[in-house]
Amino acid sequence: MISVSSVSMRYGSKILFEDVSTTFTAGRRYGLTGPNGAGKSTFMKILTGELDPQKGTVVRPKKMGILRQDQFAFDAYRVIDTVIMGNKALWAAMEEREVIYEKAEMTDDDGIRLGELEGIVGEEDGYEAESNAAILLQGLDIADELHERKMGELQGGQKVRVLLAQALFGQPQALLLDEPTNHLDLDSIHWLQDFLLRYNGTLITISHDRHFLNSICTHIADIDYQTIITYTGGYDDMVVQKTQVRARLESQNEQREKKIAQLNEFISRFAAGTRSTQVTSRRKEVERLQTTDLARSNIARPYIRFDQLRPSGKHILEIENINKSYDELKVIDNFSSSLLRGDRVALIGRNGTGKTTMVKCLLDGMPDVAEKGFSRDGGEVKWGHEAQIGYFAQDHTDAIQKGMIAADWLHQFDPKASREEIRGILGQMLFTGDEGMKQTQALSGGESARLLFCKLMLQKPNVLILDEPTNHLDLESINALNIALQKYEGTVLLVTHDHDLIDEVATRIWHFEHGKVEDFKGPYEEYTTAHGEAKH
Repeated sequence: MISVSSVSMRYGSKILFEDVSTTFTAGRRYGLTGPNGAGKSTFMKILTGELDPQKGTVVRPKKMGILRQDQFAFDAYRVIDTVIMGNKALWAAMEEREVIYEKAEMTDDDGIRLGELEGIVGEEDGYEAESNAAILLQGLDIADELHERKMGELQGGQKVRVLLAQALFGQPQALLLDEPTNHLDLDSIHWLQDFLLRYNGTLITISHDRHFLNSICTHIADIDYQTIITYTGGYDDMVVQKTQVRARLESQNEQREKKIAQLNEFISRFAAGTRSTQVTSRRKEVERLQTTDLARSNIARPYIRFDQLRPSGKHILEIENINKSYDELKVIDNFSSSLLRGDRVALIGRNGTGKTTMVKCLLDGMPDVAEKGFSRDGGEVKWGHEAQIGYFAQDHTDAIQKGMIAADWLHQFDPKASREEIRGILGQMLFTGDEGMKQTQALSGGESARLLFCKLMLQKPNVLILDEPTNHLDLESINALNIALQKYEGTVLLVTHDHDLIDEVATRIWHFEHGKVEDFKGPYEEYTTAHGEAKH
């Protein structure tokens, strides 16, 4: 159990939350939600003890599993040891035991201490530690041959999965996971869901994956109205309940405004008359009502709509025997396929199986969107008549030119568009007020992603190729993207691990495994049924 009492946090004049008191109970699984900037990560750091609240107290269990965000902190350690470090008491005992064993001669005190340490190791399942850690790593697709390697030798995505295994190790009483599905492929996400459904401690997680939250959460703790409101059920249940709460609060707001108007009318009519006592009491009532200003909801929904300048021809793409290898590793082996206008293809499979490589192969030789220095090894890609491609790259750090104002950067993709149109599109993606005048180098990951969507909306392409478009988006933005892609009449190729996007958008699946690509003509539900997979 984790208990929070009268916790407040503000930055300057911005109040994140005020006087929050809540309890996170054992056996319940909480999703911590709220738009980007609402204070989710700040609140998580207060819960872990990384950050002290400006006011209030937090009571925590002794044994907590925390997903660490610093990927480089364990570079000098073996992968298997990094996982075992998740159990601090066990790791400290094992290290101290090692020091005593390395002594040339042991004293009687050393012998007594060794006995105590062996007791701790036994209590904490230390004799099975390596095999238990290995099971976690296997579930998260960290191959056995990597377990003895140093963390510094792993790629970023692999490190994140090891740190997730570290958080899950040692049966912690509470698990605090900030964005645990980032860098996980669909199979790993499903494994994690199953693991967390069996976990019986207190779980608190931040996630922008709606399907993940709906699958695992018993409760949602939502940061809004400068407080935290807990709802029963998953994310979709919370949205329904929150709409009702907001309607009630807004109704109270209206009634209060009416009451203030009535009181002010009485004051103006009788201020100079004989009813001065009643006027004074009504003035006090107006002051009281005005100073208890109702906190406004911080929820903000972007509006995404993808139009086409003109439709493409019916046959949009022909792929004939394309190949790509990296040294000895064959990633794509003689793949052929053809797409018709309006096909929506989800590219799925484990990380590193060739999804992004496939996208690069399809774009090879295309002006403005091809990756510099990349070329496929063989085969032909023929784009159809009038194909106009809008591309969202997984790594879009170089996609937005530095040293420009965001609105000016956007304007260059349609110089004929008026300033009002540019402001309108920026407003749709929540660049309000002067935010469109930000320097491009000052944009956050989420802002950069939203600006790239502005570009796609302005360009009006008839083919959208989106490689991991949800990485920096909050839940509201992902839901808006999902709806926009369902309504879009052009052709879509989508690389994503977001279950709902695959399930609700795709009409066709390309599944990548060991250099082979299966081209399944049908939606994800039919694909999972055909492959006998349980639909998570």
